[in-house]
Order: sequence, then structure tokens, then C-alpha cells
Amino acid sequence: MVDVSQHELVPEHSVLEEDTLEEVLEEYNIDRTDLPKIQRKDPALPDEAEIGDVIKIVRDSRTTEQAVIYRLVVE
Repeated sequence: MVDVSQHELVPEHSVLEEDTLEEVLEEYNIDRTDLPKIQRKDPALPDEAEIGDVIKIVRDSRTTEQAVIYRLVVE
């Protein structure tokens, strides 16, 4: 079976630590529930991701070196 999360075209996904999350939410003046959602069954998620966690996704970008986005894990 192929591990999709290890494919070269899948950007890096990592679970955001709670203290870092608070800084991000404060910087953007938003609540956790305001973040875009990602389903728990998404194959790119790390195994340790649980519902309610926030995932940091780092993608390559054409206009900047890297683009960082955040997603809330939902059912």
C-alpha cells in the first residue's frame, strides 16, 4: 500500500503545538473555529492528528519561497 503522506507532491503537514497556536490565533485575531477545515480521514494528515487539532501546512509557492496555512481537524 502507498503512503500518500510521503509523496513528493504532498506538502508538509504537522500538528501545531498549543502555545504556538495561541500566537497564530492572536496574530490573525481569529478563533480556532474560524480556520478552514480538514477532515480527520484525509490521508495527508499525520497519524497523531486528532479532531480539534490545528495542522500547519507548508507549501512551496511561486510568489514566495513557502506559504504556510493552517487547518482545523474535524470529523
